[in-house]
Amino acid sequence: MRTVEHWVDGRTSTGTSTRRAPVWNPATGEVQAEVLLGDQADVDTVVASAARAFLSWSQTSLSARAKVLFAFRELVNQRAHDLAEIVSDEHGKVVSDAFGEVSRGLEVIEFACGIPHLLKGQYSDQVSTGVDVFSLREPLGVVAGITPFNFPVMVPMWMHPVAIACGNTFVLKPSERDPSASLLVAELWTQAGLPDGVFSVLHGDRDVVDGLLDHPDVAAVSFVGSTPVARYVHDRGTALGKRVQALGGAKNHAIVLPDADVSYVTDHLVAAAFGSAGERCMAISAAVAVGDAGDRLVEAVSEAARGIRVGPGREASSEMGPVVTAEARDRIVGIIDAGEREGARVPVDGRGLEVAGHPSGFWVGPTVIDAVTPDMSVYREEIFGPVLSVLRADDVDAAIDLVNASPYGNGTAIFTASGEAARRFQRGVKVGMIGVNVPIPVPMAYYSFGGWKDSLFGQSRIHGEDGVAFYTRSKVVTSRWPRVQQATGASYHFPTNT
Repeated sequence: MRTVEHWVDGRTSTGTSTRRAPVWNPATGEVQAEVLLGDQADVDTVVASAARAFLSWSQTSLSARAKVLFAFRELVNQRAHDLAEIVSDEHGKVVSDAFGEVSRGLEVIEFACGIPHLLKGQYSDQVSTGVDVFSLREPLGVVAGITPFNFPVMVPMWMHPVAIACGNTFVLKPSERDPSASLLVAELWTQAGLPDGVFSVLHGDRDVVDGLLDHPDVAAVSFVGSTPVARYVHDRGTALGKRVQALGGAKNHAIVLPDADVSYVTDHLVAAAFGSAGERCMAISAAVAVGDAGDRLVEAVSEAARGIRVGPGREASSEMGPVVTAEARDRIVGIIDAGEREGARVPVDGRGLEVAGHPSGFWVGPTVIDAVTPDMSVYREEIFGPVLSVLRADDVDAAIDLVNASPYGNGTAIFTASGEAARRFQRGVKVGMIGVNVPIPVPMAYYSFGGWKDSLFGQSRIHGEDGVAFYTRSKVVTSRWPRVQQATGASYHFPTNT
């Protein structure tokens, strides 16, 4: 049985803990590896290594850091398909989808390659007689990333390239469900010339999470995951004086107006709802049909959903793979059951799906649930599976009210040919990321990613300029260089500028 080890000081490590967890192949239902689960001693070892490395890496020139980033970018690009296959084997998503994940991670690396420009400070000459003021940004120290199973390459890459480019050292705690891609990424960092200890991988469960949150030498923590855990990470970390950016769950809506092209909407809505088996924080899980758009939309989406080819991620013909674990499958099926009991209609039912040759895989087929109302559990809960709920609204304003009543505010979209309706929607919804005829509005790397309400805890969004600000702190210097040693004119009153 293959063992997935930690990465410490530029090499794999077994650490001290003997605890392990299974790593499943979701398409076969078989255990393909075991991952080590660290303990407090492992946390102490990794953080000490990162703290030692920080002393020199934080003083490394911006040019030298940028060279490492450029080399890392090329190596990731060369190994992108290998990374995608590892993700597919452990997560279950199809290889083409996993390749897209790696590509979006590459965009953040490319953004971080511009770190000399991103860290430029400000300068004000002669603010007072003979006095100048300038600012600079310095790294924090050891920072940690706690990342989810659904994007084992992309989400960590939203964090560590920016953190490392800013001069920090980074400890990654990936999901124990699909941990192997993180080790290949660590190898690529080393091949790119990153000094030992600057990037570490520590596998584990809650023990490691708490160990990183509590460790006095960890200056900041980045987290992406469910809302309850995001709230926990934020509260525990900030109570100990750490910087925390914690991105939580979502219930993303797509508003469909009667003037929208049904064919266009169907193609994009089905892809957004069922891509990656719905295991995306930006997946569309609720479609709100406005006016008389409902019946036409349900019919078209249902027909498209029935045609989706579900199978192992490694098979080129597969368009959607399994969900990540048997527990995830059973939870999703239970939510569909509840929706049906509460009065919803299920025109496309993915429960009990069988895939030829893979009877033990963790399969849930595309599911469309119509006549959903806001009080139903299928609407209220974050399903994180291939389930699209369809609700009805009389007009745009009612649809906006429905979106705003949700406790989540991650992403939303509107499909319409009306610029007036789109503008009213984008100004009216209380959501952090909005798409206009774009179902999954994930910003480019030079913008920042993050939602509102229960989808984000703390003020900092991830990557982009927010990421640079999060991983650095500002220092302002006021300087005077007298020409000769003479009386300075100092006084005991508060200094003023002259």
